[in-house]
Amino acid sequence: MSEQEKYIELVGLTRAGDDEAYGELYEKTVTDVYRTVRFLIKDATDAEDLVQEIYIQAYRSLERYDSNRDFRPWLMGVTMRQVQNYRRRRLMQFRFSQRVEKMDMGMEMDFAGDLINKLANQPLLEHVRRLPYKLQQVITLHYLSEHTQEEIAVILDIPIGTVKSRIHAALTKLRQKQRMRSEFGGKVEGLHET
Repeated sequence: MSEQEKYIELVGLTRAGDDEAYGELYEKTVTDVYRTVRFLIKDATDAEDLVQEIYIQAYRSLERYDSNRDFRPWLMGVTMRQVQNYRRRRLMQFRFSQRVEKMDMGMEMDFAGDLINKLANQPLLEHVRRLPYKLQQVITLHYLSEHTQEEIAVILDIPIGTVKSRIHAALTKLRQKQRMRSEFGGKVEGLHET
């Protein structure tokens, strides 16, 4: 049995629910995948985390795998897409931190027009930083990098509806935090007046 035939057999068994077959597929390929990722990603911890993400994505994608294609190049395609996603995330984080630093130095930037006043205040910046990463992504891309919702869908490779719902969820969370801060601030000020 050739190496490719063995891969095809293991893919078939994995699709049928055999977790041991996927474990064997992992063992046969992880060295090459890790070596490639480690070459492209300098931080060893990030590389290890990314390898795990790659195998999770590969597992999810096995149903779409065409057994007429060689398995190893297919897996490397999954690997390269995940590396690119990682690098894009890191770049967005870097750009966001650069913009935050500029804003922290006194720049004022309109954040969400009529929905949220100004982001130049530190408490709101902190709330944005505390949002779940997926919500931070869409807020950063939409309001700070000024990408359209359609562009964000392409960048993140998610449906436009998901982009819209994440923006809505992020703005709702930010409004709630702002409202809580305002209510709490009012109560504190009232205590000092008596």
